[in-house]
Amino acid sequence: MRPFTLNYAFPRALTAATTPYRFDESRQLNVLPDGSPAVSDPDLLLAAGTTVSTAGSKAHFDD
Repeated sequence: MRPFTLNYAFPRALTAATTPYRFDESRQLNVLPDGSPAVSDPDLLLAAGTTVSTAGSKAHFDD
């Protein structure tokens, strides 16, 4: 039997998310499709709060 509250605690379906930036390994930063740094886009920062990548985890054992 499924508890009633679980009908509201979890979303019914997950929506697909796309990131408007990609990690540029040669520059070691996230860039927008036009090649500019992702941190220079105030609308993106307001929507996402930050831009993240796995670069630190690949470079340092303590990240």
